[in-house]
Amino acid sequence: MTIRGVRNLRRLSQVLFFAVFFWLILKTNFEVRFTPANVTDIRLPYPVSIGLQFDPLTALGTLLSSGTIYKGLLWSLVILIPTIFIGRFFCGWVCPLGSLNHWVAEIPSERFSRKGKGKIESNRYKKYQRIKYYVLLVFVAAAFLGTLQIGLLDPLPLLARSIGTAVLPTLHTASKGMVNWINSVGWPPLGVFAQKVYDHVAPYFLPFRQMHFHAILSIGLFFALILIFNRLFTRFWCRGICPLGAMLGLFSRYAIFGLKKDSATCNHCNECLMHCQGADNPDIGSRWRQSECHLCLNCQASCPNKSLSFQFFPEQEESVANPSGTPKVDITRRKVLASLASGLALFPLLRSGDAFKVNPDSRLIRPPGSVGEALFLAKCIRCGQCMRVCPNNALHPTLFESGMEGIWSPVLIARIGYCEPSCTLCGQVCPTGAITPLTVREKVGDEDTSPVRIGTAFIDRGRCIPWAMGKTCIVCEEWCPTAIKAVYFHEEDFVDRDGKILHLKRPYIDPAQCTGCGACEFACPVVDRPAVYVTAIGESRSSENQILMERRRTAASGAGRR
Repeated sequence: MTIRGVRNLRRLSQVLFFAVFFWLILKTNFEVRFTPANVTDIRLPYPVSIGLQFDPLTALGTLLSSGTIYKGLLWSLVILIPTIFIGRFFCGWVCPLGSLNHWVAEIPSERFSRKGKGKIESNRYKKYQRIKYYVLLVFVAAAFLGTLQIGLLDPLPLLARSIGTAVLPTLHTASKGMVNWINSVGWPPLGVFAQKVYDHVAPYFLPFRQMHFHAILSIGLFFALILIFNRLFTRFWCRGICPLGAMLGLFSRYAIFGLKKDSATCNHCNECLMHCQGADNPDIGSRWRQSECHLCLNCQASCPNKSLSFQFFPEQEESVANPSGTPKVDITRRKVLASLASGLALFPLLRSGDAFKVNPDSRLIRPPGSVGEALFLAKCIRCGQCMRVCPNNALHPTLFESGMEGIWSPVLIARIGYCEPSCTLCGQVCPTGAITPLTVREKVGDEDTSPVRIGTAFIDRGRCIPWAMGKTCIVCEEWCPTAIKAVYFHEEDFVDRDGKILHLKRPYIDPAQCTGCGACEFACPVVDRPAVYVTAIGESRSSENQILMERRRTAASGAGRR
């Protein structure tokens, strides 16, 4: 196969892996409505988290932060081991965010066109490319002490979170709005055509219901800024910020596959720089930087004199093999130490805030099966998989409900959706074990096993219709899904303003039966601020956040086993 054929194969690889990653995000979605008969374990037909489990940085981060590697993350060795021998092939051939950055950078634009000398200069090595190594070191040091922030900038969780919780819901809203607008034009044939197009496209790209996500604006803006900066500076994210690229660059330091330059045949046309994706200085006369090379092979394919070639064990007189503390460097020892110190300081800085321990948000309700909060923050990579798969749109990214340390981690917002008792999908799709997989039997409990509780419901009598207004309402009891209803009534007398005695059913909550699913809050007809609400107290994952003494002892023994 010719080198141009290899380059075309690389382009095909980029398209293929991006399509697979996008398809897995689309399939992280449960499209079957629950029925009373549908109470057995329900499992997704595809391993939708496998794209995230191939991430070496996620594996390294969770190993450092929690002391273990979750079972699926061993797939990351498929990426890491070849990198040691041939270099950063993942960045040029596989990474979906890298491919997206490359395509966005190549979109023709009069304002951002890069031709001739401008494009050549944009593809030379720049000092800002050192930043990603410092970013990596900060996150690694923080993970070592127990706070996993890697998922904020790791390209695979970042792209999954952005597409799943920002891009697709926005497209869903926009497409429905477009169809409604076309129908309002007043030309029926056009409206019928638009509806048919929507009906054919929606099953493939849109969930069975419109999803609304908390904090979507912050996630969407962050993703948009990445693409905008990528337009201003070619592949800015990959070259300057990406911590996964930095990690792979470090592991490729002794790669036996590299670039050989033949200075005798070079006419210094700079065609190699015109198409370089990694800004690794492939031109003859400059030191080639192996740790920056994406192995895109564009330099070899574009060289008219065949002065450049990738080989095993090449002669590399004009090369910088890796970032180090030598004069050949990308990074310096002083800044390495400063980055590590910053990462180590990040953990006590975040934990010294009030949100983690002394003043946690009472509405911070984690998904069922979540591990204790400290371990949860050591495992969650903010990928958004659990939020995307939730059939009731109950799980959402936090903003500051769990402090800065837990930004964009999942929280249940019962007013938007409740936790369906027969659903265990969030634990199935979690790639790191922050949410442990549960069976339906484990979740709802039986005569021998206590159910998994994520909180406890309370009644605000000042807003409850039977308590505050003397009117009949039994919605919360009707919606309560526990086997023995956690919501029950007492018939009590009520004297109205005319002195007439009425007999009303007034609701109470039995905390021994409540699992905190949020169905009562979701269904409460007091729409602005519900009269029944759920807080995190009573959650199974914590032995301290309890209101019943016997529950505290049970939770403590369960936490010990976990």
